[in-house]
Amino acid sequence: MTYRVEKSEGEWREQLGDEQFAVLREASTERPWTGELLDEERAGVYACAACGAELFKSGTKFDSGCGWPSFYESVRPEAVELIEDTSLGMVRTEVRCAACGSHLGHVFPDGFGTPTGDRYCMNSIALDFTPES
Repeated sequence: MTYRVEKSEGEWREQLGDEQFAVLREASTERPWTGELLDEERAGVYACAACGAELFKSGTKFDSGCGWPSFYESVRPEAVELIEDTSLGMVRTEVRCAACGSHLGHVFPDGFGTPTGDRYCMNSIALDFTPES
């Protein structure tokens, strides 16, 4: 797929730290309960840490108890790319930034009590948060 923001592996490595590169560009996962955005409760917008594209609004964030920031929908359906992921011997849906293709996390149909029933389980390190002023 062609993305609006494209960089070489070297450019991404230079821009991102080792941990961010592993998650965003190599689909790694940060350890649960360690992300700095897990308990973020202010109003604002969550964007891709690689390219700055807006991904989620704070009003869709909820405490799912899973150890990673969770949202019930993206800011716009076209803001994220959903891809079937059959790694780890199971079928999951990977969530990538539609602007740059960076791995953000996975979406699951177990967001019980939310308007959509979805749980976008995102890595904190894959997101930047900008509070409303």
